[in-house]
Amino acid sequence: MTTKMTSRLPVFFAAGSLLFLVSAGVLRASDAAFRTGDTIELRIGGVPAEETQLITGTYTVDGEGFVNLPHVGKVRAAGLGQAALQSAIEAAYRAGEIYTNPSITVTVPAALRFVNVSGDVRQPRRVEYTSDLTLLGAISACGGFTEYADQRKVRLIRRGGVQIVDIKAVRKDPALDVVLLPGDQIEVPQSFW
Repeated sequence: MTTKMTSRLPVFFAAGSLLFLVSAGVLRASDAAFRTGDTIELRIGGVPAEETQLITGTYTVDGEGFVNLPHVGKVRAAGLGQAALQSAIEAAYRAGEIYTNPSITVTVPAALRFVNVSGDVRQPRRVEYTSDLTLLGAISACGGFTEYADQRKVRLIRRGGVQIVDIKAVRKDPALDVVLLPGDQIEVPQSFW
C-alpha cells in the first residue's frame, strides 16, 4: 500500500501544483466569502470520466449556506472563500470514501456578483463586481457624483459594518481608495451645506 501511495504522490502533487498555478490568480483576486444565493461553477478531476460529467456543473448556495452535491449531500459554502470551499468539497468526497484523490476547482461567474451604489450619484445602480473594483471606480461607473453629493461622507456598508470614506481625500491620495468586495453597498448622502 505504501508503494502505491508513494508512486502516485509525485503525479498527484504535480497535477495539484499545475492546478494551483493555473488558478492562483483567480483565487487571489476573488477569494471573497460565499453567501446564500451565490452561484458557483464546480469542476472535478481525478475521478472516472462518467463521474466528472455527473458532478461538474453549476450549483447555488442554498438558504442555509450549503451546496448540495452528488454522492456527499450538503457541504457548507457560506462564509468560505473559493480555496476553502474547494478543500471542503475535496475533504467531503475523501471522508465519504467516494473518491481517493478528487481535484475540485470552484469558480464564480463574474456576472453574478455585484456592488450596489445608491444616493447622490448620476445613475444609481448595481455595478458588476470585478477583482480590481474600488470605491471610486464604482462611483465613476455610476456617472460620478451629483452636484448635491456630500463627497466627504460616503458610506461603505460591508457585512453589517459601516465605514465612512472621504472621497476628496481619496482623490488626493489614491492609496486610500478602498478595494470592494461582492455585496458591498455604497451610499452617497446629500450635502447639507
